[in-house]
Amino acid sequence: MVLSQSGAALEDALNRRLVPFLRRRGWAPRTVSFTGYGSPDSLRVLGRVLLARPGETSTSADVSASSRELDEAEEAQRGWRSFMTAQVAHLPVVVRAGEREFHTRTDRGGYIDLLVPGHGLPPGWHDITIEAKAAEPVSARVLVVAADVRFGLVSDIDDTVMVTYLPRPFIAAWNTFVRHSNARKPVPGMAALYRDVLADHPGAPIFYLSTGAWNVVPTLTKFMRRHDFPLGPMLMTDWGPTNTGWFRSGQEHKRTALRRLVIEFPDIQWLLVGDDGQHDPLIYGELAREHPDHVAAIAIRELTAAEQVLAHGTPNAPEEPATSRQAQREHAVTVVSGPDGEALADALRGALPSA
Repeated sequence: MVLSQSGAALEDALNRRLVPFLRRRGWAPRTVSFTGYGSPDSLRVLGRVLLARPGETSTSADVSASSRELDEAEEAQRGWRSFMTAQVAHLPVVVRAGEREFHTRTDRGGYIDLLVPGHGLPPGWHDITIEAKAAEPVSARVLVVAADVRFGLVSDIDDTVMVTYLPRPFIAAWNTFVRHSNARKPVPGMAALYRDVLADHPGAPIFYLSTGAWNVVPTLTKFMRRHDFPLGPMLMTDWGPTNTGWFRSGQEHKRTALRRLVIEFPDIQWLLVGDDGQHDPLIYGELAREHPDHVAAIAIRELTAAEQVLAHGTPNAPEEPATSRQAQREHAVTVVSGPDGEALADALRGALPSA
């Protein structure tokens, strides 16, 4: 605990010195917005404020389909720069949603995570505005889920949506430094599976839940657009030290995010999609055991032997956790597996609730 607290204090101290240094050289606050989401009652607005070089403007991480493609040199340069950041902590921020205005401040990491009640937006996709002090206003996409929606989809990303064929510890660096979308391969059939499932459940949201850093959201969004994955909010994490550890726990991040979705959308049953290379079966099984009425089914993509080696060092998948077996045996939660999206679609046929 003492060492981890020292790590957080060291990060804060370095940032306090770095920010004035860069400001004197003309750097200014820049807002990066992330895709938010909510219900008719409340809206979760997400973003981050960083210092940017002179001339750089605020941006949305939800890359527009009509935005211009960056050339390879610029992509690579933006890749390594995405992690060379100086966050602006405790900065006043104004969020404008519809006709209403809400005030908040960035946290110690420069993040904006604001719960907006009574936003007045109807169900569907909307653009709101985030304006941090001394930064240009930036548009943010938000998804309002209708009150009568009863089904949703949560998907892991690495080895579930895309494969990089690198050891798991290096995937984050790959996603950061190798910015070209064609350097990653989509898992066959997964995009079609997600499109078909959502087409069968009009209005159903899809969330992408990952242990990856927020910095790579623009890259991942571009990848998903290119390979026709349905777009939805991404629930990422930050790697920096906290008061409880040098690095945030990826498993706890996923557990916390899933339980938050259960609370925020109490009437939705979720299809949980992941892979068997790490902890998805365990985490999904725990949620199904604790909240069986909120889990429609669990679908696990089976990695190849080579992918298993890259994921955790052995060619065999970890043993199926007892929680997953209990969810299926004791709570009648369907658990299926297959090597790709087509196999999972076949296994899920007839297992999901009707629209």
